[in-house]
Amino acid sequence: MNLTRLLRATRALVLMLAAGFAGMASAHKSSDAYLTLQVDGTTIEQRFDIALRDIDRDINLDADNDGQLTWGEVRRRWPDMVQLAVSGVRVSADGQACIESGNGAEQLDEHSDGRYAVLRRTLRCGAPVQTLDIDYTLFVGSDATHRGIVRIAGASAADRTAVLTPGAGTVHFAIRPDAGAHGRSFLGFVVEGMHHIASGLDHVLFLVTLLMVAVWRRDGAGWVPRDSAASAWRETLRLVTAFTVAHSVTLGLAASGVLAPPSRWVESIIAASVLVAALDNLRPFIGGPRWIMVALFGLAHGFGFAGPLQALGLQQGQLALPLLGFNLGVELGQLVVVALLLPLACALRDAPVYRFGVVRGGSAAIAGVAAVWMVERGFALNVWP
Repeated sequence: MNLTRLLRATRALVLMLAAGFAGMASAHKSSDAYLTLQVDGTTIEQRFDIALRDIDRDINLDADNDGQLTWGEVRRRWPDMVQLAVSGVRVSADGQACIESGNGAEQLDEHSDGRYAVLRRTLRCGAPVQTLDIDYTLFVGSDATHRGIVRIAGASAADRTAVLTPGAGTVHFAIRPDAGAHGRSFLGFVVEGMHHIASGLDHVLFLVTLLMVAVWRRDGAGWVPRDSAASAWRETLRLVTAFTVAHSVTLGLAASGVLAPPSRWVESIIAASVLVAALDNLRPFIGGPRWIMVALFGLAHGFGFAGPLQALGLQQGQLALPLLGFNLGVELGQLVVVALLLPLACALRDAPVYRFGVVRGGSAAIAGVAAVWMVERGFALNVWP
């Protein structure tokens, strides 16, 4: 590889890392809202859980700008929150609008990633619901990463789940159990898994940090380039497999409700995993095969992945397809990262600019970010502006 091509490849790799750093001030958890529609004949009971942090971005709940939301601040803006929810999801049945007949009491709920407003309303339709139409536009103009996760249930409806993309148009669900569903629930959860890995910056940085030195091997207290690209690909396969198996186990346990460790602990451990991996890049200190460390931290990442599925409250019999689809989406997202970064890392593994500019510079920056995350999550502080 000549010098010009080397510099271009290095620049591309650094730009990809810089693209990740651009979003570091955002929280780990991607923006999700949870919509439950309970269908019973001509009546639809709607529950809409929306994160306060997302609502605050659009309608400024924090009136005194002190970084803390009080119940008084939230309650004063409750009518505006109701209007935001009503305009963000439009529900109709068999082509006809259903009429709102009442709203629930003001309520907050604690999800795995923070407090959510719970907005309830009752809809009356002109006839027993046969086809349910949902037009989802919440945060369509303010957050391109936002997704709505809908669960449809009821005496006349086979339980199903789907992922809604704001502004994607009306999604149709056949309510009669024998009519089938037009919503692509399984594919929707595959997309949600890919969306979650892409927007979960700490997961991505953990993987990127591992890939940086997958093209090297330990030599005493330092790193030396591997003899061949094939050796780097084998090491990557071991690391990705260990991470996948580990997080799949805890993802399933957490999503099914078997284990539910405190979110604060989980998020702090995930931040610690990024910090440890980055420091090990700078100076190897973890003994034994690196895949063992990756598997141990992968258990914590699995709990972090489980948030969207936990919040749906899916019962065990309803969990299999969403869990499989979500996990498949996470793995596809990981493979995209590997396919983008590893070939460049293999080509540059002997270059001084890669060792000092990409690995040392990138790992030091990632370690700094991870340390801030640990402080934020461990002590419930808001360090980023």
